[in-house]
Amino acid sequence: MSSASRRFTAGSSFACWLVVAGSIALAAPVAAQPSGAGVAPLPPVANKLPRATPESQGVSSQALLGFIEALDANVDTMNSIIVVRHGQVIAEAWWTPFAADTPHQLFSLTKSFTSTAVGLAQAEGKLSIDDPVLKFFPDVVPAAGNDFLKAMRIRDLLAMSTGHRTEPSFQGSTTWTKTFFEHPVLHKPGTIFLYNTPASYILSAIVQKATGQKESDYLQTRLFTPLGIGTPRWETSPEGVSIGGYGLWLRTEDIARFGQLYLQKGQWAGKQVVPAEWVAAATTRQTSNGSSPTSDWDQGYGYQFWRSRNKTFRGDGAHGQFCMVLPDQDTVVAITSGTRNMQGVMNVVWEKLLPALGAAKLPENLAAKQALTDRVAKLMVKPVSGTLRPASGAVIFDKPYKVASNDQGLEALTMVRGDGGNNTIKLKVKGVEHTIGLKQGEWQTSRMAWGNFVEQPAASSGAWTTVDTFVAKVVLYETPFVVNLTLKFNGDTVQIDREMNVGGGPKPVAVTGKIE
Repeated sequence: MSSASRRFTAGSSFACWLVVAGSIALAAPVAAQPSGAGVAPLPPVANKLPRATPESQGVSSQALLGFIEALDANVDTMNSIIVVRHGQVIAEAWWTPFAADTPHQLFSLTKSFTSTAVGLAQAEGKLSIDDPVLKFFPDVVPAAGNDFLKAMRIRDLLAMSTGHRTEPSFQGSTTWTKTFFEHPVLHKPGTIFLYNTPASYILSAIVQKATGQKESDYLQTRLFTPLGIGTPRWETSPEGVSIGGYGLWLRTEDIARFGQLYLQKGQWAGKQVVPAEWVAAATTRQTSNGSSPTSDWDQGYGYQFWRSRNKTFRGDGAHGQFCMVLPDQDTVVAITSGTRNMQGVMNVVWEKLLPALGAAKLPENLAAKQALTDRVAKLMVKPVSGTLRPASGAVIFDKPYKVASNDQGLEALTMVRGDGGNNTIKLKVKGVEHTIGLKQGEWQTSRMAWGNFVEQPAASSGAWTTVDTFVAKVVLYETPFVVNLTLKFNGDTVQIDREMNVGGGPKPVAVTGKIE
């Protein structure tokens, strides 16, 4: 199994998402508490990164147009992109319903921020990456003979070389730290690479023990505020620890700022925000993880940063969240997306953008710049289109189709009579009714939640695609997730089929509703 594939196995402790037949909510990752629940959204960016024309920074608008079009054509589903050249934003795009001021779930891109927290804590003398991990957990008593656990250092956590043969799983655990230390360490730390999200969690726990602050609070004054990010959402564990391996939500421009900080060797607005020595160490290969020249997951791993092809480095997260730094080209690329092919996203960067990053300024090309602007304005996650109406008798309107007990929690579905182009579905999930507006060819926004789960912003579109089939698409636009819902009616019955664009686990079994 490749290192990239290994990251997304069922045993991984990535955030778990639950989507029930069009009603959407964040299922806290293995009992984690979403600290963003009730937290005000990030304010609009007041001090945006400077903007410049592509040609003034050595890039043709025509080439950027080709790059954007290639992403749109080859990546399913693009959410956003920002390209920063010589410190200037030269291209930015959001695919409706995604937007510039909307925070986005970063998944494992969070790890690179945890690396930064460790580097800052070391610079302040709070810890050393050569410290034994158990120094910070005096209550942990290793099993007899477990010298490998005793030998594990902070740098081993950082470099994903803890000595574990398999990744610990926090699924069902409320004592994550205890679960981590109970997992067998079968190899000498520092000798093998294993992508290990729980190791990143332990780093966050160490930062909290060493500094007396949760990682989110520790980074607020030292990183987020200096970079103009505001107070981001960051999920916490049942133990009250910021989840160091995932759980952070930022806007696309915030991702770009973070990449620019590392491109500038830790400097920001004339101040050394992160030690240059840490930036160099964190983004240098610390562990070998493969040898394929065509894979961006085989170029080595630093301290919670990946090495990439073309002498670059990056932070990245599941389903296509990227902070790519190209030092030789003085360029940062921030991307959010919802794709099963993360390598494919980077391939477009290497094939379409990299060759266009020239050394000298180019003559301004107003026509090409306008063409780029016009194309960006039309970018959109493809909504559901259809011009048909249901056949007479195919569907019974305004009465609930009741559903037998199922693992999706769906109890009833009602199709409200509409005019064909404007449709409404009512869903009863776990005793709570939700109303979803669905328009063909367009997106309608709402907020959806049920049970104990926090509300999630969503945008929906739907249409009759045959005389007995209604298709709906729901975009959770603060995440990479899209829910596709197919309703096949046959008079007093309906088959309800749900599928997600990305995410682990088997496809849910279709359920049947019946008019009683």
